[in-house]
Amino acid sequence: MSRTRIKICGLTREADVADAVEAGADALGFVLYPKSPRALTPERAAELARRLPPFVTPVLLFVNAAPEAIAHAVRLVPQALVQFHGDETPEQCAAVGRPWLRAARMAPGFDLLDFARRHPGATGLLLDTHVEAYGGSGKVFDWSLIPPSVPVPVVLSGGLNPANVTDGVLRVRPWAVDVSSGVERDKGIKDAALMRRFCQAVREADARTA
Repeated sequence: MSRTRIKICGLTREADVADAVEAGADALGFVLYPKSPRALTPERAAELARRLPPFVTPVLLFVNAAPEAIAHAVRLVPQALVQFHGDETPEQCAAVGRPWLRAARMAPGFDLLDFARRHPGATGLLLDTHVEAYGGSGKVFDWSLIPPSVPVPVVLSGGLNPANVTDGVLRVRPWAVDVSSGVERDKGIKDAALMRRFCQAVREADARTA
């Protein structure tokens, strides 16, 4: 049976980190984009990342950040995966010298296969809904826009929640799923019950694809 990995993003509190790990998350995202309502300082992200057990990966999310700012954060969280969510070039992503995810903002006419070819060094492509501002929209994009046989592992994001993630896994068959607002009570404040239901819904989908 294949297992869909689960990333919960936008963590800001110790209790939520503990609840996300207990729910079964494989990775936790910490937003280092000052304009986000879920933004953290690198120091605060490092505090929360130190609470993670082995095999749960911290992910540091950046949007058009200065190279020195990225380098500083990576030094503080040396086990982190890096996620680029802005207009970073493949060269800028690779220059960090760490495994990285590249966000692709999905919209009609967007050529995901070409985008994947231009980012061969990415560990995965995180597919999110295209909005005018950077960051999560809480809105689902048209999953039929995803072509078959994307040559890089796909992380499905954009408006996922406990009610629709099973369908997303069954239809897209992504390597992983990513959720933020879909398991929140308020921006940056996670709901333990919603995180458990989200992870259970992913596991139910996995069981149906066995």
